[in-house]
Amino acid sequence: MEGAEAEAREGAAVARDLQALGYEGFSGATSRGTSCPDFRALCARLAAELATLGALERERGESAEALRAGDGPGAEEGFLRQLAGLLRELRCPDRALCGGDGVAALREPGASLRLLRFLCSELQAARLLRLYPRLDPSPVQPCGEESEEGAGMVQELVLTLQALGLPRPTPGTAASRLLWELHDKISELLPSLPPGFLQPLLSSPLDAPRWEALESLCQRLGDQYCSRRCLLLKRLDLTTSSFHWSDRAEAQGEAMKAVLIPIREALTPESNVSIAHILAAREDLSRLIPATSKAVRRGTCCAINKVLMGNVPDRGGRPNELEAPMPTWQSRREDGGGRKAGRQSWGRKKKKK
Repeated sequence: MEGAEAEAREGAAVARDLQALGYEGFSGATSRGTSCPDFRALCARLAAELATLGALERERGESAEALRAGDGPGAEEGFLRQLAGLLRELRCPDRALCGGDGVAALREPGASLRLLRFLCSELQAARLLRLYPRLDPSPVQPCGEESEEGAGMVQELVLTLQALGLPRPTPGTAASRLLWELHDKISELLPSLPPGFLQPLLSSPLDAPRWEALESLCQRLGDQYCSRRCLLLKRLDLTTSSFHWSDRAEAQGEAMKAVLIPIREALTPESNVSIAHILAAREDLSRLIPATSKAVRRGTCCAINKVLMGNVPDRGGRPNELEAPMPTWQSRREDGGGRKAGRQSWGRKKKKK
C-alpha cells in the first residue's frame, strides 16, 4: 500500500515537472515504461532539448536523435542502450539506473518515473544556466570595493527566485523577510521530492566550534591551492613568453598578445570555492570517476593525443659523464726570474663523447 502511494506521489510530481517545462501532452505516458513508444518519444524530446541547450557534448547530438526509436522489433533494445550511455554522460546519481546492468534496471517498476524526474531536473537546470548570462545583475547597482561580490550575490538570488517561481522583490525589501519567503517556499516544495533526493554531502550538524574549524580548514586549503595556482600560472607565463623568441613570432607578436592576454587576465590564483559550496554539495558529488575511464575520455580525447614524438637530440647534462678539472703543467716565461721551471694551472678537460 505504501509503495503504491509513493509511486502515485512520484507520478504526480513528474506530471507537474512536465507541465512546468511545457510537455503537457505526454502525461499519460509517464508510467508506461520503455516499452511504450510515447514514453520513448518523450525521453527523446527531453534529450534533444538538453543537447540544444549545450548540456550534452556535440557528439551526443546523434545519440539524442537515436533515442527516437520506431516501433520495430528491436526498437526498445536500441533505445535502452542509447539511454544508458546518455545517463552515464549526464552523471546520473541514481546508481540503479546507470549501474552495471542499467538496461535491466530501466525495465523495473518505478524506474520510468525516476528516469523522467532526473531528465526534467537536468532540463530545468540547463534552462537556468542558459538564462544566467542574460540576467540583470541587480535591482540596485552596488558600488565601492564590494561591488563585484555584491553583484554576484544578487545574481544568484535572482536565479533562486526564478527557480522557485517567486516574484522579484521590490526595492527596500528587508533581507530577513526575503529569506523567510524563500524558506517557506522551499519547505512547501520539499515534500514533493522522492525519498533520499538531494541528500547533502555534509550531513553532520555544525555547532560553533565546528563552524570555526570548517572555516579555518577552508582558509588553509584556499591558501594552499592559491600557491599551487600561482606556480602553474608562472609556468604558463614562462611557456607563453618562450613563444616570442622565434623569428616568426616577431611578425605575429601583436596577434599572439591579442589572443593570449584576455585569456591570461581571466586566470586568477584565488579560488572561488567557499563554505557555501560545501553546504550546497549533493551526495553524488563524492562519486569519483577516473579521468582515464572510457566515458570521460570520449569527451577529452583529441587528435593531438595520437601524435607520437620522434627522436630528439641528446642535450647531455648528466653528472656522471662530467669529469672534475685536473691540473695541467705549462712552461714558465723567460722573464719569470728564479722560479721553478714550470707552473701549475687548472684547466677543464672536455667530456667524453
